[in-house]
Amino acid sequence: MKLFGLAGWSGSGKTTLMARLIPELTGRGFSVSTLKHAHHAFDVDQPGKDSYRHREAGAREVLVSSANRWVLMHELRGAPEASMEELLARLSPVDLVLVEGFKRHAHPKLEVYRPAVGKPMLCADDPFIVALATDRPGDVTARVPVLDLDDVPAIADVILAHCGLGQGGADGAAFG
Repeated sequence: MKLFGLAGWSGSGKTTLMARLIPELTGRGFSVSTLKHAHHAFDVDQPGKDSYRHREAGAREVLVSSANRWVLMHELRGAPEASMEELLARLSPVDLVLVEGFKRHAHPKLEVYRPAVGKPMLCADDPFIVALATDRPGDVTARVPVLDLDDVPAIADVILAHCGLGQGGADGAAFG
């Protein structure tokens, strides 16, 4: 599996770009999974649901399954947060794993940057950022290539080229 991340400040458009990149990449024949780092208050489970009751009763893991999907919830119960590597090891093999968040981790990334957010560019201090996508490409100068945030095919081209992936998918490629 190849790994490539989207990094940026809150409100920059990472999730929106991710939701546009996935169909672009899968439409080109690549299998894609995602890893999203969430804030501490995040919870996929809801009070009143059976799975919630199982977890509250003390279950370490709760696996919920239906005809459409399954989800495994693992309670940390005071243990340290899982590392990105530990989480990636739980994924089934795919051509490309897109990572949202983990912006301080040492993996190749594209920065999503909007000047209106009022935060500095990350690429100035992060050697793992290989390109920048912005809503103001004519107004932004960076040490890395600058792309138009709305040019999803060009952004996909940069990601695929950086990951050494050709024009079509190959499920189960070696992690790199």
